[in-house]
Amino acid sequence: MSDSLAIDHASPTAPAGGVDAAAEYAAVRDDVGLLDRTDWGVLEVTGRDRAAFLHAMFTNDIKGLAPGQGCAAAFLNAHGKVQALVAVWALEDRLLVVTPPGRAGALLEGLDRYLFAEKAALRDATGELALFLLAGPRAPALVARLAGVALPEAPWAHVAGSVAGVEVRLVRGGGETGEPEGWVAAPATAAAAVRAALVEAGARPVGPEAFEALRIEAGTPVLGRDVDDTVLLPEIPFLHLVSYTKGCYLGQEVVVRIRDRGHVNRHLRGLVIEAEAVPAPGAAVRAGDADVGRVTSAAWCPRRARPLALAYVRRQHAEPGTRLAVRAAGGDLPAVVSALPFPR
Repeated sequence: MSDSLAIDHASPTAPAGGVDAAAEYAAVRDDVGLLDRTDWGVLEVTGRDRAAFLHAMFTNDIKGLAPGQGCAAAFLNAHGKVQALVAVWALEDRLLVVTPPGRAGALLEGLDRYLFAEKAALRDATGELALFLLAGPRAPALVARLAGVALPEAPWAHVAGSVAGVEVRLVRGGGETGEPEGWVAAPATAAAAVRAALVEAGARPVGPEAFEALRIEAGTPVLGRDVDDTVLLPEIPFLHLVSYTKGCYLGQEVVVRIRDRGHVNRHLRGLVIEAEAVPAPGAAVRAGDADVGRVTSAAWCPRRARPLALAYVRRQHAEPGTRLAVRAAGGDLPAVVSALPFPR
């Protein structure tokens, strides 16, 4: 669920000015970093049929969520192709659907097309909540110290708390950085006060360049870059997004058919680049003289001192350990296929 990113791919080698990014990366891997999520979208779903409606739309079990629980999910079209990746938080009287930046409006329109007689109301509440993500091995301790309440253990579960005298919701993250995470959802009017309190408590602000390296290492795809509406759900790491025991949902037939009787022709995989050049998004992945895939994202990873990439690779070449090459202006870059997340 990591989506508002911008990394400079213009430099053909490791970032020359990446000292701050390396320190921010280290903060998340070793301590606690703070990622601003105030540009993320929020849909509010109310009405007695709210859970049943989203249950029929999303890939995960929404009806089974009690207040204080949550889950990650996908919204597919009838052909099993990904339209949105979201987190759902269940409260006493409503469901909140958290979306990547700029996606809430399109998701609302997509859901509204299927809303007929159900007693459910959809509302775009983007901008009413300020969202912050604390990430790192010490993030749970910082939350407990600052808010006086422990983060739940289950991903996307949440509790009420208080930061800087402001009532907030504290949500266990889903691991988009590969580290323990806690979301802080505060009223937008109190965003500055809450952010200042998190920084004062020891969370180091983390920018997009560092986050890009973190999320690629963790195998977290970004909607609009690694995932778009041409992608079948089973082509990406998706098991945490799906319940196979729930009832029907949009696109379910395709997902189940692929699981039971077929396969996909390509997989999202990691590539360890055995060179200093960072591949450009869209760069061809080659096996000998044949194109067998394309890079979707890449970043210089400070701790590994080399680039890592996410790429779609044809099934016949997607086995971890397979040696491939990535096209680049200065010559092909040797690459080795990796499972996701990348092994540490």
